[in-house]
Amino acid sequence: MPGLSIRMFGKFSVQRNDKTVSGLDACKLQELFAYLLIHRNAPQPRESLAALLWGDSSTGQSKKYLRQALWQLQSALDSQGRKGRFRTLCVEPDKARMNPLAEVWLDVAVFEQAFLLTCEIPGEQLDPAQAHTLNDAVQLYRGDLLEGCYQDWCLCERERLQSSYLAMLNKLMSYCEAQRRYETGLTYGLRVLRYDRARESTHRKLMRLYYLAGDRTAALRQYQQCAAALDEELGVRPAQRTVRLYEQIRLDQVDDPTLQVVDATTARAATTASSPEVLNGLRQLGQLLSDLQRLVRQDIKAVEAILKSDR
Repeated sequence: MPGLSIRMFGKFSVQRNDKTVSGLDACKLQELFAYLLIHRNAPQPRESLAALLWGDSSTGQSKKYLRQALWQLQSALDSQGRKGRFRTLCVEPDKARMNPLAEVWLDVAVFEQAFLLTCEIPGEQLDPAQAHTLNDAVQLYRGDLLEGCYQDWCLCERERLQSSYLAMLNKLMSYCEAQRRYETGLTYGLRVLRYDRARESTHRKLMRLYYLAGDRTAALRQYQQCAAALDEELGVRPAQRTVRLYEQIRLDQVDDPTLQVVDATTARAATTASSPEVLNGLRQLGQLLSDLQRLVRQDIKAVEAILKSDR
């Protein structure tokens, strides 16, 4: 059975075989389906769903609306698919939920999985596979969750997912700096500032990336943008860490940890490569010292012999 492909970032979209599933144009149907998708891992009481979506109506009327909406959802989602245990929704007299056996691809699910797999790993410690997973996940974020929906539950989920998105972008910035992929790191940082222009930690990362990429002027300008955003958005000045970084950039004294690691590795390699020559030189010096000691002992004996003959 061809599975459903559902996108919730940006405009809500439900497709099967690259064709939009019809019958889901009504706002309440989309909202109900979206809520079940967000809470896909647990059944939802029908009474709670009715109150959430039709709270302005009487209890009896809201239950009727929910019953009709669930029937319309099932009809639209499974009109071309299998029935029974493979239906998209599991609807019972007292609850409803997404069917765990249904074949569904959901952008939010892929996004959340990538976040959970890497949430405890610092950006600079990501391996290439983990960084690739994160990059694929942030590409799914084509806009905020369910654009056009302003229900309270949706606003909370939207803020949660946006926060995860910005955290993932910042982590990718750290990975790019560690890998010396400065220009790619800059693209991630600029995406962060589109959502939160006063995020000071991102401004600092951008300052470093610009400087390490060889553009000190852009790094200094980034500080000015940071100071302006903090003043306009929060009425505060940059933190001491940010000011200190600005001064280091201005004086051309920013350390590059990756270069330090390379220099240390190179020094160790050079020492290792030259060890046989050093050892051979020490052996020659030791032989010279041994010969010198032997000559000195001979001279001492000769002097002692002369002194005895004079007596």
